[in-house]
Amino acid sequence: MLFVATAILFSAIALALVLPGIQLAMLGGSLFYLAAGIVFALMAYLVLMRRAVTLWIYGALLLCTLAWSLWEVGFDWPQLVPRLGLFLLMGLWLLLPPIRNGLNWPYRNAMAQRRGGLILSLGLLLSAGAIAQGVATQQQPVSGNLPTVRQFLFPELGGRVPEGEWHAYGRTPYGQRYSPLDTINTGNVARLKVAWTYRTGDLPRSGEEAKTSFQATPLMVDETLFLCTPHSIAIALDAETGKEKWRFDPKVARNPNRQELTCRGVSYFRDPGRWIGDTCAARIYLPTADARLFALDARTGLPCPDFGKLGAIDLGQGMLHNPAGYYYSTTPPAVADGKIIIGGAVADNESIYEQSGVIRAFNVITGALEWNWDAGNPENTGPIAPDEYYTTNSPNSWSAFSVDERLGLVYVPMGNQVPDQIGMGRSDYVEKYSSAIVALDLKTGRDRWVRQTVHHDLWGMDVPAQPVLIDLARFDGGIVPALVAPTKQGDIFVLDRRTGEPILPVREVKAPSGAVEGDFTAPTQPASALSYDPPVLSESAMWGLSIFDQLACRIEFKRLRYDGRFTPPSLRGSLIYPGNQGVFNWGSVAVDPARQVMFGAVNHLAYTSRLVPRSEIPALAEDATEAAIGLKRNIGAPYGVAMAQFLGPLGIPCQAPPWGFITGADLRTGKISYLSRNGTFDLESPLPVDLGIRDFGVQGLGGPIVTRGGLAFLATTKDGYFRAFDLTSGRRLWQAKLPAGGQATPMTYALQDGRQFVVIAAGGHGELATVQGDHVIAYSLP
Repeated sequence: MLFVATAILFSAIALALVLPGIQLAMLGGSLFYLAAGIVFALMAYLVLMRRAVTLWIYGALLLCTLAWSLWEVGFDWPQLVPRLGLFLLMGLWLLLPPIRNGLNWPYRNAMAQRRGGLILSLGLLLSAGAIAQGVATQQQPVSGNLPTVRQFLFPELGGRVPEGEWHAYGRTPYGQRYSPLDTINTGNVARLKVAWTYRTGDLPRSGEEAKTSFQATPLMVDETLFLCTPHSIAIALDAETGKEKWRFDPKVARNPNRQELTCRGVSYFRDPGRWIGDTCAARIYLPTADARLFALDARTGLPCPDFGKLGAIDLGQGMLHNPAGYYYSTTPPAVADGKIIIGGAVADNESIYEQSGVIRAFNVITGALEWNWDAGNPENTGPIAPDEYYTTNSPNSWSAFSVDERLGLVYVPMGNQVPDQIGMGRSDYVEKYSSAIVALDLKTGRDRWVRQTVHHDLWGMDVPAQPVLIDLARFDGGIVPALVAPTKQGDIFVLDRRTGEPILPVREVKAPSGAVEGDFTAPTQPASALSYDPPVLSESAMWGLSIFDQLACRIEFKRLRYDGRFTPPSLRGSLIYPGNQGVFNWGSVAVDPARQVMFGAVNHLAYTSRLVPRSEIPALAEDATEAAIGLKRNIGAPYGVAMAQFLGPLGIPCQAPPWGFITGADLRTGKISYLSRNGTFDLESPLPVDLGIRDFGVQGLGGPIVTRGGLAFLATTKDGYFRAFDLTSGRRLWQAKLPAGGQATPMTYALQDGRQFVVIAAGGHGELATVQGDHVIAYSLP
């Protein structure tokens, strides 16, 4: 029975390799799987017949598999394991005494058994040794150190913010995510402990789990923290104890049309014309999921009656098409020059009749509209009349703005026009402003310069992150006011923020052609000298936990169209790499303005994009399988689009790891000093266990901060850890397991007694499927 069971097992493996192996071969892929399947079928027969030659043949198969694996991926152990794992297990099975000793037909030949066993043992040892060698010699993709010399003793941080406070989403209007605090530093960060934990009570409601994310970065002013929750509840906490001071609930109604429920932060303003104790002398501005903007008294949390109508502005005003739930602001607005400046997010790929992407500036006290910049009608920035409308479905900006009041400019990262993947009929204005950084005049709202990062965007490559402002020291001794803009496609554009001209070189590179009928692709695309564009994918880069799901990923890779970065969407289905989650997203990067260096979190993840003709959409929409892979209707457009992350049968990425990194770069030279894998394999695995594979490199969302103490703090990863790194080398110095996903950007502050805290919102991310919760956690030294 033992040999019958073994033969059946080998037969099953043969079947699982031969049939898809034939399919892969017909697609022009590797012949290895088909050949291996045939050998396994032969093995099944030989085992059933108890032939002594079984051990010889399997040993030869194992050695051939090892040679093939090393030829494809070298000593990259995460890629060797799925190639060799099954073969190692079956080889060990054959060496079990009851099996090995029974393989003696047609006559017992101890010498033949011994020699076959030696060949098989050699194959096992060499294969295990190759994996061990890979583990022992694993290198980081890029290793090195950032420069430590401070170019400025007192760098420009942007705005008058006390050292121990955090007044804006990126700490100051410059968006640097840099704190001049150094009480917590590289020498003592390993001693960090939880100082307090606060629970907001705002958890996902039934049916909202996939949409809800706690992404807030708190502010700290006058020893009070201010934050918002996914359902737009504003909360004030005592900075020392974490105890609640007040909360304001705008009572946002449930709406299934909202694509996400999140609030990344609130904004702060101190009215210099009022005494500290006056009502609304200090204000907190709260954007809500139902497209309102509230002004709240920072002391009490009550709406300011002189702002808008009873303390709020309806951001839906001026929209010709305004269905509830399709427009809202997830990101705190900018406050500058007596104005509060805000954009909005629209529902991606739902309809061509979307709300406008207009950027509006309201009076910071009264809420009166002062100017509006509409990318569909950019020449007219004067406030529109009550009976007028903004341009329907113009490019929007859903991320955070940065401000340089000295230059009188607000810097706006622009998105794309809906539908993201279809470019027919776009106006000249849309072609100019989509997926660009636009500098608007603070006084008038007129655009002063535009720098496009993707031409004729067919991939949803919005500029997703707050631009970071920094004064760069030139090598000739001069100083240039710069802007650092991370993008989804992985390029970091370093520009002169006065003019938009590149400081680090930007060149136009040839891009793939072949859009669907009626559309076109841009012949070239911008490429920055500082780039995290991942290497081009190949069939050998397909991955899985086993040889079977790896084989399935290889087949899917060969089916899809893939011509490298900017492969256009297609009816057949295209592989988009990097995918539309982006190399960088809303978490942006952090810079040290004294050392002139950057720290960031990088993702390398592939997505698929398939255009669906309008005539096929009704039938497909009723198909649960199609709905599960993200079919978007694009009402009014000739095509819908089905988009999804490129995953294998077990729900893990088809491309080989690593998928997530930390990085440090010198902004003066554009040199990447280190690029290091970040994160464990805990939650990437479908197995209900912690595999404990550290520094594997996993997906994340969120942003970093850096401090004068030489540290970078980052959560983001799916494994649920909050980490501190040495900014110079990228070496991990401390980590703490969070009770829920940390897909938010942390912040740090100090009390008047000098005690420094680091705070992270840990509430999880619905789309990433991390553990959800409602925690705000502060860490400090004992």
